[in-house]
Amino acid sequence: MPHTQADRQADEQADEQADQQADEQAGRRAAGATRDPGPAGRRPSPAARVAGRLRRTRRVVWLSLLVSVAAIAVQWVLLTPPLYFDPYYVWLAAGSWPDIPLTTWPFNEVPHQVTRLGLVLPARLVQEVLGPGQAAYFVVAALGGCAFFTGTYLVVRSLFGDVAGIASAAVLLVHPFFTMTNPFGHEITWSTGVVLPDMPGAGLFALGMAGLVAASRRTGRAQTRLLLAAGVCLGASFLVREFLAFLFLAIPVYLALLRIPWRRNVTVGAPMLAILAFNLIHNQLVWGTPLAGLVSAATHGGQSRDYVTRELALRSFPRAMHDWHALGAVFTVALVLTIVGWAVTRDRRLALVLAWFFTLAVPLTLFSGVLDPNDIKLRAWLQRYWFAVLPALLAGGFGSLILMFRMLPSGLLSRLRLSRLRLSRLRPRSRAVRRAAVAAVAVALGGTYAVAAVSAVPDLPRDKAWRELRGYLAEHRDITLICADRRLAQTLTFYTRDVWGERVWDGEIRDFPHYLPKVPWNAQEGPMLYTRWRGMESQIASGWRPSDHGWTLRWRSSDGILQIWNPPPATGTGTGTGTGTGTPA
Repeated sequence: MPHTQADRQADEQADEQADQQADEQAGRRAAGATRDPGPAGRRPSPAARVAGRLRRTRRVVWLSLLVSVAAIAVQWVLLTPPLYFDPYYVWLAAGSWPDIPLTTWPFNEVPHQVTRLGLVLPARLVQEVLGPGQAAYFVVAALGGCAFFTGTYLVVRSLFGDVAGIASAAVLLVHPFFTMTNPFGHEITWSTGVVLPDMPGAGLFALGMAGLVAASRRTGRAQTRLLLAAGVCLGASFLVREFLAFLFLAIPVYLALLRIPWRRNVTVGAPMLAILAFNLIHNQLVWGTPLAGLVSAATHGGQSRDYVTRELALRSFPRAMHDWHALGAVFTVALVLTIVGWAVTRDRRLALVLAWFFTLAVPLTLFSGVLDPNDIKLRAWLQRYWFAVLPALLAGGFGSLILMFRMLPSGLLSRLRLSRLRLSRLRPRSRAVRRAAVAAVAVALGGTYAVAAVSAVPDLPRDKAWRELRGYLAEHRDITLICADRRLAQTLTFYTRDVWGERVWDGEIRDFPHYLPKVPWNAQEGPMLYTRWRGMESQIASGWRPSDHGWTLRWRSSDGILQIWNPPPATGTGTGTGTGTGTPA
């Protein structure tokens, strides 16, 4: 039998009181930890003061740090090399901001990447500190990963507790959607370790939602501070990923479900409006029009290279979750659990999760081809377009399990009509057995999932081949030209420098589009960097191989990922400079 209204309110009040008690205890510890002069009237040593501060730090801070460290560790294990196209354009724009040359390639073709200030400005700041090399790229990608995984923990924790929050972050950390990201091996999405807007945008939005939930359990100035912080995170998410603005439409619904007074919408909206004003002023100064970002996002899209029908577009969410990897079913199951859990318990936290999901799912689906299959604005069949709702789905899934589990004892025992005496005798034993059974099931399911997720990751090439190429070029400065398809050429620019951005090779990089039917003549005037693409990328010139056209192998990485080939004597010298297009280094 479902909980009564009184039972649900009691559960919610218990959760709120637990959080408030934790805050009060932390405050009392902080207040009581004044500098004790000691028997001799001396102040505590610096080490003692630091130890005292550490003891007073709340558990949520330590667990947030743990999740962030785990996110960085996973990125280090994967160590995806800096990738091409969108991440490269963001990086290139950051290096030249605010004087981004929109009249020259590649920015005349892809302005929507460089109007995302939430990516471009942090990338520029990190480049100023660490240089334009691989180390700075790694830091920017790591910041996005930390925001996403830690934001997931915090929002789920704020709704259903630490165990659910840590479990949700762990599910994402090892999921193939976030580990199989390297196109030089095998990838199903671009996520961890890549400078793209999806993870940081989703993370900032999750942090904002965590702030709203926490604010619902506070009053006065404490609530105001949390609502302002939530507004900053929500507004900043728009600067990273434009279509997250769809989620802003439901902010009044979020506050109503959290029982935050209606007037507090102004408190949340004030920093969001300030961020929007900053964005408009920046766009006017840099691009010449305040609506540059919105216009570029609205005009982005068109006829898709993929086969799209209205029926396929309508199934964008199931396709994104199931067509790429079997473990995507985790999120579909979480959605089903959330709907069932809300239907059974009518808990407003689950209603919040469903509002979060459907507020984004509806426009994503419509603009992926339901409205017009010949004008695709958002490719919602790709998993990374759904990153912003994955924290909500995991919160709903774990929350539904928790709430329905709480219902079982009272419902079963009331049906059995056991006497009060018998109930008192069974409760301690049944609780211990129940907890042990739940722990065993959780460990079994978690272990099975972890094994399946980790074993799904093939032997990761990391960036070993690229580091070997960097060393080879540093030792062979007599090579003055390298030709490559545009994808390889853009990644190569990071490895003509050391990790801090100092040049180790000063030659020319001449690139060509990989989709050309034949390798152009001016790409045969010097050594060619070549790979047989192992991910979902198409092969160079419809499967062209240098070994089939008289080229000779000059160098090969130890793992066979990268190769350098010399052209046949009749077509090149191996050291020419050429006149083709070049990728900016």
